[in-house]
Amino acid sequence: MRPTATVLVVAKAPVPGLAKTRLAADLGAQVAAEIAAAALLDTLDAVAATPARRRVVAMTGDLSRACRRDEIRPRLRDFTVIAQRGEGFAERLAHAHIDAAAPGEPIVQIGMDTPQIVPDLLAECVSALQACDAVLGMAEDGGWWVLGVRDGAMARCLRDVPMSQPDTGALTLAALRAEGLDVALATELADVDTIADIDRVRAMCPRGGRFAEATRMVGV
Repeated sequence: MRPTATVLVVAKAPVPGLAKTRLAADLGAQVAAEIAAAALLDTLDAVAATPARRRVVAMTGDLSRACRRDEIRPRLRDFTVIAQRGEGFAERLAHAHIDAAAPGEPIVQIGMDTPQIVPDLLAECVSALQACDAVLGMAEDGGWWVLGVRDGAMARCLRDVPMSQPDTGALTLAALRAEGLDVALATELADVDTIADIDRVRAMCPRGGRFAEATRMVGV
């Protein structure tokens, strides 16, 4: 039987002025939010096509003010949507793992900054949890794009990891290993934080993706 897990997307509603603020510095708040919405939709499509026991989105922000909300809302019908909780991003991540999966159930979590992901890549992360306690995919900027754990409670160590730093990936790996977990490393990917990231991410996106279309439409 093919291994399955809960696949979790941790997402922020793509509201102008709140989403992709570093992109907004170069492209403006509206354009940055449109790109974030496209990336979220591509991510949801990839997760929806990945064999999984459950598919969950942990959402923060006001979706009623989001770009492309009329596309996002029907796409979310294929997911269980839960609210993020906690004071900072690290705590919200840890809680999302616990809230999304049943105790003792494997869970694979991604964000919405890697619209180039495909179901096969996510399925590899799910399969890796058959042979190890955790799987971590580093991002080129020093962060990470995927974290899978055999039990959602194993992600509690994220609470002590500083997020959005050049060494967040390395610190996350160290925190997992400090818990005694056997960690496999997934494929490294670039994520989209700045305008300089767009070209190489777009080049890896599946043909016809919304992110590729949205970025080309604004000339980046």
